[in-house]
Parts: sequence; C-alpha cells; structure tokens
Amino acid sequence: MAVELDPEKLATLSDGQLYALLKEQDKVPRHIAIIMDGNGRWAKRRFLPRLAGHRAGRHAVRRCVRACGKLGVKVLTLYTFSQENFNRPEAEVKALWHFLHETLSSEREDLNRQNVILRASGALDQLPLKARETLNQSIENLSGNTGLILNLALAYGGRQEILNAALNLAERLSSGELNQDQVTEDDFARGLYSPELPDPDLMIRTSGEGRLSNFLLWQLAYSEILITPVLWPDFSERDLLLSVADYLTRERRFGKLTEPGPISQKSGGEGLLDPERWKRLLKVRP
Repeated sequence: MAVELDPEKLATLSDGQLYALLKEQDKVPRHIAIIMDGNGRWAKRRFLPRLAGHRAGRHAVRRCVRACGKLGVKVLTLYTFSQENFNRPEAEVKALWHFLHETLSSEREDLNRQNVILRASGALDQLPLKARETLNQSIENLSGNTGLILNLALAYGGRQEILNAALNLAERLSSGELNQDQVTEDDFARGLYSPELPDPDLMIRTSGEGRLSNFLLWQLAYSEILITPVLWPDFSERDLLLSVADYLTRERRFGKLTEPGPISQKSGGEGLLDPERWKRLLKVRP
C-alpha cells in the first residue's frame, strides 16, 4: 500500500526529520537510478564552459551517494556516459574521460570511508585505457565493502545491452545449453551488463526532460519515474529525500489490482466480460 505523506508537512521538516520519517516507513527503494541531466544548461546560464557544469555535477553525486547510504538504499545507478555521448566534440569526450579518471582517483578514499562498493555497467572495453585502468583499480579497492553499491553506467546504451543479451541467449540456445520451450525472462536477463543487480524501483531524471534516453530500457519496465526541473549540479540531498518521499506515496501494482473488483466476485462478475453487453451499454454500432 502507498504511504500517506503530506507535502505541506514535508516542506516544514528539516533534513534530519525527513531522514527519520522516511527510514521509519521501512519501504525505501532498493535501487535508485538517475539520469544526471542539465550540466550544460547549468554552465550556460552562468556563462561558463560546459565542462564546468560536469565538474559542478560532481558535488551532486557526492550528495546522492551520502543520502542513499544513510537511507539504506542498496543500489544507486548513475547514467555517467552514454553511447550517444561519443558523438559529442572530440575535445569534450576526451575531457569527460579525463574527468572520470580524476574523480575516481580523488573520491576513492571517501567512498571507502562510506563503505561504498563500486560497479560499472556498459561496453567497458570502449573506455580509454587510462580511464579503464583507474575504474578497475577503484572497483578492486572498494570490493571488500558491504554498503551501498554505486553502479556507474559507462559507454552505456540500453538498446545495445538488449541486443547483446539477445545474442547471448541465441548462443546458449544454439549450443543446447537451453531449451527454447523453457526460456524465461530470467534467462534473457542473464545476458545484461549487471544481471546481479535488482531492477530500479525509482528512476529520477533531472532538468525536466521527459525521455529515457536509451537508459536501462529492460530494467525500467516497472520502475516509478520522477522527472524534476532541477538541473543536476543543483540537485540537493533534500531533493533526493523528497523524491523518495514521492515514491513512497505511489501504489505499485505491477499490473494487478490491490483490491478484488466485481470481475473476481462470483455473483454477477461474468457479465462484465460479455462483449455483447458492453456493445449495448456503450451504444456501439455493429
């Protein structure tokens, strides 16, 4: 069942009170995924180069990692670099990979103090050597931790991931490992980049854009989606807490009904499924 949370009351609470209220519900999302959008617009409004927006966005990452850890979220996936980002100007792409190397090198100790585990999802063989080595080293250094899993979607594309999973499944069928009549969704999902991670419960997109942008197309099938006009560098710890509060007010039915309706009742329910009856009621012409 959804939780009753009064927006006006939430607005009056301090961050500490919000944390306490949300943790009290014991239903925080296990997995939050974020499309970190708006870095370029943030910089443009300040007459700064686009890369200044990416650097400013680093602070928002810190805030979200800290908030998710304190709330007890199990996985935080950040859309860090998409397949489409390779189409940006070469200088910007190179700068972004250098920024990844720089960020991982400088943030590693703080992530370790917060007991964060690092993962990465995507076509990681496309990363430049230096960035890939830094990523692998950071993953190894944080592998002994037991807290929040921070999953970076790098060189990631949802369609490419699904295509790879389909090819993987085809190979397993061809080899006789699987029987075509017994294939399940779980068998397909084993070919995804990070099959060990649960699907996101909540997906947040900043900057107000209303599209998925080729992000986690398989995994977001039943995720709750929240779009906020806040640009990513401005996304605060409180913004994340309020996003989780909004998530808790939603009723997640996964296509089911939470209460039995007339169709499931023995008396008279059959009539609701009679197409001729509905034609008469709705005055549908033959």
